[in-house]
Amino acid sequence: MPSMDIVSEINIEEVRNATENASRELSTRFDFRGVEASLEWKKPNVVVKAEADFQVKQLVDMLRSQLTKRQVDAKAMTVGEPEFSGRNCSATISFKEGIEQPVAKKLVKIIKDSKLKVQASIQGEQLRVTGKKRDDLQAVMRLVKESDLEQSFQFNNFRD
Repeated sequence: MPSMDIVSEINIEEVRNATENASRELSTRFDFRGVEASLEWKKPNVVVKAEADFQVKQLVDMLRSQLTKRQVDAKAMTVGEPEFSGRNCSATISFKEGIEQPVAKKLVKIIKDSKLKVQASIQGEQLRVTGKKRDDLQAVMRLVKESDLEQSFQFNNFRD
């Protein structure tokens, strides 16, 4: 019986590489000349520091574009609230891995409401979907990709 796993994971090394590339891009940007700004990799988070709130947002956008270039889904990125300390502003960016229980329940509900002949079960931080036909599993893949759950999903262990 065909089955697959729906997971949410990121390549942490690609995140580190994207952070380093964004930091290099920061050193060449004209609008950041003479400004104290930085992107710092603190595994598994990235700390963004600048002198103003709008500059922090620009740095986050730079990091997002670098993540996209490295095939890391930007939906996995969660930007914390900007914190002000003296003259500087900083924000911590974390990355979601694993499917949390409420999101997993929504996914199961979406799959069941689609009336496809598959079974979905929650297994820790992933979902196992089984069905009689391979086409049904591919329809589930399309359905999950089209659902707007503010998280990136990957499909592993596709077995016949």
